[in-house]
Amino acid sequence: MKGFNRDNLLFSLCGLNCGLCPMRLDNYCPGCGGGDGNQACSIARCSLQHNGIAYCFQCEEFPCEKYDGIDEYDSFITHQNQKNDLKKAAEIGIDAYNDEQLEKVKILQYLLSNYNDGRRKTFFCVAVNLLGLEELKGIIRQTDEKPELNFLPLKERSAYVAGLFQNVAKQHDIELKLHKKPSKKN
Repeated sequence: MKGFNRDNLLFSLCGLNCGLCPMRLDNYCPGCGGGDGNQACSIARCSLQHNGIAYCFQCEEFPCEKYDGIDEYDSFITHQNQKNDLKKAAEIGIDAYNDEQLEKVKILQYLLSNYNDGRRKTFFCVAVNLLGLEELKGIIRQTDEKPELNFLPLKERSAYVAGLFQNVAKQHDIELKLHKKPSKKN
């Protein structure tokens, strides 16, 4: 979108954790406002109308009607914590929030390098996005404490680690999957 640019490619204007997005990891997405700009986005357009605010939480109208139901369905990245993540960034400050996201990006890269059996990329992206940093560090510690994991076939290692994530998520009543909008059938 002409005139809309972003400096922070980890965290979007609308509250998505872009650094944890499978599209971004594969270099398919420059992020909102990156490169030659992105497709028309009503929230980016709204930002321009509100003096180019960098994050929606900076707007006195946040959360506005644009956020009604925004976290009900996901795209290729989870939207499930969008409003909460914006509130957290406002509370702790964008630098602290970005520091946490950088730690999560490192954890995600570790998981993808060591435990992705070719079928778990989206799962790990969603899990790292939805679980807290301390829970993620705890799961990594559990894997580090089992050196025998390294001798299992990748598919078994991947299933084991996915099970650790599922157990932690269940304790917090979190579902580790994308919630896709039902397709309209004619």
